[in-house]
Amino acid sequence: MDDSPVAPDPLSPAREDSTKKRKGKGKRKETPKAKGSPKGSPKGSPKGSPKGSPKGSPKGSPKGKRKPAVKKEEEPDLSMASMGHPEIFPLVLTEKTQEIFNCRADIDVTAENPHKLLKKEDIINDMKTRAAVSDFHPVKKIVLDYPGEELLVVFDRELKYGQIFYLIATEEAKESILNPPEEEEEEEVKEGVQEECVYKPPVRKPWVSLGSEKEIEEESVKERTSKIKYMISRPLKEFGVRIKFQKRNASTDKHGYVECTSYQDKFFTLRQLERNTGTQVVPEVKETGTQTRWTYPQNATTQYYPREFLAEEKQQYLLSNELKDFILTVALRAEIALQQNEIMDIFFDDWKALAEDEAGFVGKSDVFLKEYQSFTDLHYLKDRTVSCICWHPTIYGIIAVAVTERLSYEDRVQESGKLLLWKAPILFWSFADPIHPQLMLECPEDIYCFEFSPSNPNIVAGGCMNGQVVLWDISEYEERLQNAKSGTAGSKSTIVNMPSFMLEQQGAKEPHLVRYCAVSSIEYGHKSVITDIHWLPELFELNRMGTAFENRAGVCIQLVTCSPDCNIYFWDLRAHRPTLQTSIEKKKEEKIVPPLPDVPTTFKHLDLTWRPLIKVSLPKTDTGAEFSPTKMSLREEHYHTKIQDKTQSQVKPEALSEKLPYSEIQATSTKPLKLLENITSSFFVGTEDGEILCSDWKMERDGDSGRLLSQKPSNVHTIHDGLVHTVQRSPFFKDIILTVGGWNFAIWKEGVTSGPLLESSCAAKRYTVGHWSLSRPGVFFIGREDGNIDIWDLLEKTHEASQTQNVCIALITSIKPWIYSSKQHFLAVSDDFGTLHILEISWTLSHPSSNEHSSVLHYFEREVRHLEYVEQRREFRNQERVELEKENMIKKTKVAGGQRSRELMEEKTSQDYVEYLELEKAVLVRLGVLKGGEKGSASKTS
Repeated sequence: MDDSPVAPDPLSPAREDSTKKRKGKGKRKETPKAKGSPKGSPKGSPKGSPKGSPKGSPKGSPKGKRKPAVKKEEEPDLSMASMGHPEIFPLVLTEKTQEIFNCRADIDVTAENPHKLLKKEDIINDMKTRAAVSDFHPVKKIVLDYPGEELLVVFDRELKYGQIFYLIATEEAKESILNPPEEEEEEEVKEGVQEECVYKPPVRKPWVSLGSEKEIEEESVKERTSKIKYMISRPLKEFGVRIKFQKRNASTDKHGYVECTSYQDKFFTLRQLERNTGTQVVPEVKETGTQTRWTYPQNATTQYYPREFLAEEKQQYLLSNELKDFILTVALRAEIALQQNEIMDIFFDDWKALAEDEAGFVGKSDVFLKEYQSFTDLHYLKDRTVSCICWHPTIYGIIAVAVTERLSYEDRVQESGKLLLWKAPILFWSFADPIHPQLMLECPEDIYCFEFSPSNPNIVAGGCMNGQVVLWDISEYEERLQNAKSGTAGSKSTIVNMPSFMLEQQGAKEPHLVRYCAVSSIEYGHKSVITDIHWLPELFELNRMGTAFENRAGVCIQLVTCSPDCNIYFWDLRAHRPTLQTSIEKKKEEKIVPPLPDVPTTFKHLDLTWRPLIKVSLPKTDTGAEFSPTKMSLREEHYHTKIQDKTQSQVKPEALSEKLPYSEIQATSTKPLKLLENITSSFFVGTEDGEILCSDWKMERDGDSGRLLSQKPSNVHTIHDGLVHTVQRSPFFKDIILTVGGWNFAIWKEGVTSGPLLESSCAAKRYTVGHWSLSRPGVFFIGREDGNIDIWDLLEKTHEASQTQNVCIALITSIKPWIYSSKQHFLAVSDDFGTLHILEISWTLSHPSSNEHSSVLHYFEREVRHLEYVEQRREFRNQERVELEKENMIKKTKVAGGQRSRELMEEKTSQDYVEYLELEKAVLVRLGVLKGGEKGSASKTS
């Protein structure tokens, strides 16, 4: 049974009423509970009793009094009754049972409608037919004793009670779940002009003593005897000495074991002679009971109607002076209470905040990544490596990986003929089946990067090794992925404990092969491998000049790719119909072979004719060469690290139609598009040579030729000593970028041109990939070539990794975190051997402290100020160096003997003469002899 904490149960009022009805007769002396039994556990009933007897069962039942079993402290009671839910019984329903009773998970019962009523007669027939094989056999006694005709089965998606289904064993609990009490409707606010409320600060009143503090002081317990303190320590000479352990018998060594037995001391035995108790003047309440035959406890309720005043009585009370006096009396207190509610947050959980602060002081020991699951395949992943990982955005528990041949450039050239026969695919894995892939995407060449469309997850775009862009449409296989997904962690144990003959039956399954819809033109595409691909958000679209306009289509229709061929291309998924077509292009369109029947026609208009919309190059300023980009990051594509709780109600996005009509979306319309000026067109790029640069995708028109040219990159920094593998923005700060390459990593701030905020030292092993944490602002993960992962926490250390954990023995190729729920975070890690590891992130690494966001932001701001100070000091030192060099030049020009050269003396004399003329003119103007426009006498004589 799952030992996870149980949420508050809505059935508790019903059980409370039932408990009050079943109290015994008169006042009985309570029997002391057995030591170690949980609070509130039913007396005299075994653990997990199917009867579901609630707390407080009458002692006088005909079953007799049973002696409560004494439980050990190491084995706590984990039954539903001990947790306060005796009417709930978890069930394990197989797929066969779900089909028989029409309660299939996520089909007949969902998270929004989890209830299913099953007839008692049908369940009894199923138990008779299938005997012990029936899933209802463990609760046979409960079904036979159930008083009603229909039993309620609830679909437990979050595994609150340990299994994916649970049975309600009482009629009252079933009614309270199916018909919850309705909330009272709020009274309508009367229309009218409300008076403007003037804030009045609370006035502090002096405290008036009424004598209560004396009573408290008299009743308080004070210590009269002084405490004895003992201090035990090792001798000073033994400090730092290595400890040697040895075995000895405690019974023979008199100094090794001393028994302190307890005894009763008559001097400390106190007899209670007098006790002070307080009473409240209230109507007397009596509780009575009767001894009856115990059959089955049932809750009894009485329905009554409240007494209401008549309309005349209401009018009389509303106009009475007593009501007016009462309102005037309590108005001030109510106003003060409202002001206090505005000043302080009454719903703030102090206990939770206290727990977070205590966790910070205790220390962060639980920082390890736990192995959750791993995926590999001997057929499709043999001699191949994983190049890219992507979690499915909407179907939780589905992850896709792209695999490539693990060959060097020379081996790839030699085996090019073999590679043409069979291409490495994209595999879809599910938590429900760690052995067999659920889906396989056909690829024309090895895929190095791919991404799901944010607006329609059924559209997948990938970049090939030969520079082509590939598009897939998996709409027809969405239901298969939905049925194959594992929405709960409990399904993992079911699969692991599955019998061998069932695993052999599943071994015959072959993944469905999905053919690609369209590929870009080889002639107009990249000339090298595509190393990075991103979708542009559905908020805007770009024209050929790189200007951002509003996107009226409402879907993602453009994407951007980069390649080491020194180009960055922007692609548009819509059909661009040129006004004039050459005869060669018309012949090419006529030769296009119609698509196969199993190929979707979503992007038929793009196949083999797809051209980039914008071509952005990265020229170097000093030479005629160009930068070769490998990774890039756009400020406007920040949605890739969107944080959301996957256990919330899953609402599917409404599609425009069965398939997105990309071919019908026109690039131009009659109405002019709205220009968006708040879209940032700058982006960060990492190159093959380890440079980090900032560029702009907007095109500039050359004044001489009139051609559209790319802007030259700015702020080029050579930080990394190798290929840049990661350029990623923080999910919490849009202007903070993490770059990983070579033997170090760096953290940058957009707009700061002097350098990185943080640059790591040279590592012992080369870094291969990095990724920010999705839940903690100051945590990120770095993968290394030796199979280890460095966990960095900026709040703990900035000079070295907080933790290093080994995941595999091969090079780590990709890292991608994912949030399943607020309590379960995953980290997907792939290696060079083609294995995909799913690691569960610990609580310390996934849950931030209350002020972590502000602390990390303060750290970045402090580093920015430090860079500004360093830049100012550098300028000051440069100025000092220039002045020092000037003085040295003057000293070098002196002639031997201490006399200056003739040229320097004439220059000095002329300079002094000019200064004298200016001083003379200023004195004459001040005396009024000479006007401002006239020249002095000395200048005239000169």
